[in-house]
Amino acid sequence: MLGRVRPSYEDKARLKEISGAILDRIEHLASVRGIGLKAMLVGSAARGTWLAGDHDLDIFLGVPETTPLQAALEIARLVAPEHDEKYAEHPYVHARVDGFEVDLVPCYLVEDASQLKSAVDRTPFHTKYISRRIAGLEDDVLLLKQFMKGIGVYGSELKVGGFSGYLVELLVLCYGSFPGVLRAASSWRPGQLIDLEGHAKKAHDEPLVVVDPVDSKRNVAAALTMDKMLQFAAASRAFLAEPSLDFFFPGPATPLSDEELLAQLKARESSLILVEFQAPPVVEDVLFPQLHKAEESVRALLERNGFRLLRSDVGSYRDRAMLLFEMEVWQLSRASRCLGPPVWEAEHLSKFLAAHPRPLSGPYIAEGRSVVELPRKYTRAQDLLAEELGSLSLGKHLSWAVRSGHNIYVGPELLRIDDEGFRVFLARYFQARARMG
Repeated sequence: MLGRVRPSYEDKARLKEISGAILDRIEHLASVRGIGLKAMLVGSAARGTWLAGDHDLDIFLGVPETTPLQAALEIARLVAPEHDEKYAEHPYVHARVDGFEVDLVPCYLVEDASQLKSAVDRTPFHTKYISRRIAGLEDDVLLLKQFMKGIGVYGSELKVGGFSGYLVELLVLCYGSFPGVLRAASSWRPGQLIDLEGHAKKAHDEPLVVVDPVDSKRNVAAALTMDKMLQFAAASRAFLAEPSLDFFFPGPATPLSDEELLAQLKARESSLILVEFQAPPVVEDVLFPQLHKAEESVRALLERNGFRLLRSDVGSYRDRAMLLFEMEVWQLSRASRCLGPPVWEAEHLSKFLAAHPRPLSGPYIAEGRSVVELPRKYTRAQDLLAEELGSLSLGKHLSWAVRSGHNIYVGPELLRIDDEGFRVFLARYFQARARMG
């Protein structure tokens, strides 16, 4: 088992060689330009807790607080001439170097984590804290990371809402081993508190609170959703009851064929409605919160108009973004019932009747209230979306993207999207299943 998650000697040597060359080049360029800069390898690569097969390097370019971060960013651009610039709290450089995905991140060199000028300034303190304590527990971290990956709860990016690598390391430090973490997590409830240093200074209301050992006001698990927390707790119980490698290495989701997609639609007898559009050019941690906001806005629109949903989801593939809605009720009668005020409220009743002068039926009295039956504007969910989607508040970037052009696919029309990433997304949607026993 460990042979599948522990990097080989050759992989470790290659990582050391490549990261060392990048660090040397950064410091050389800074020296030539007279910039006081410290290059640092951080994250799991620096702590020996990276999984076999992962090729990610996080390299921070630290400058004194009196030096603009722009100076460090210019060095990062020179180190990797072929790069993409991304933006979190401030810009950073992403590049591919000799098979490694490298993030070159400017930060400030502060004395301690209480003096942060930006959120990334905290990361070097994390590396120091873990590196001094993790010796002998690296394999437990690797096992826990792979277990979480296998059950779908690893990754603190907002697309996942799961456990970060740093959070995994803190859990192993707290409970002493991979099995120790699973035993403890098996009984977790929302409101669980972990404070390794006993120095919490701020109350948090997230489902799991893990006080950052280097910043007593921060919850390391702030990005973890309740569902992902409880999914991990349930899987921990299930694994301890009946261990299996399937928890670590489940079969990959395969793209749905046309026949499989049609079979799912037939078996469910629901209606799937997909809204698909050009994804705005933003990082996933910006895109996915807006997709979820749009998802809630569309759900509310559908439900306000009498349609009922079974489930919904969001996703992306290639350069496309999508909102998926599975409808329990997607077509309604033309006639709809509209309740008015109690009959004895003469003034309100008069206004109600004046507002509906030509109903299909009524007015009549039901349980003391006035009632009219009116023709619905929309009897099909897809017609409602086609007309009203562009008027919804969908988030800063999505509103523009949707109004610039979108497609609506209903049921078998989904077959027209013959893309592997999209078909895998659908496969995972239909196969939604948490390990609970």
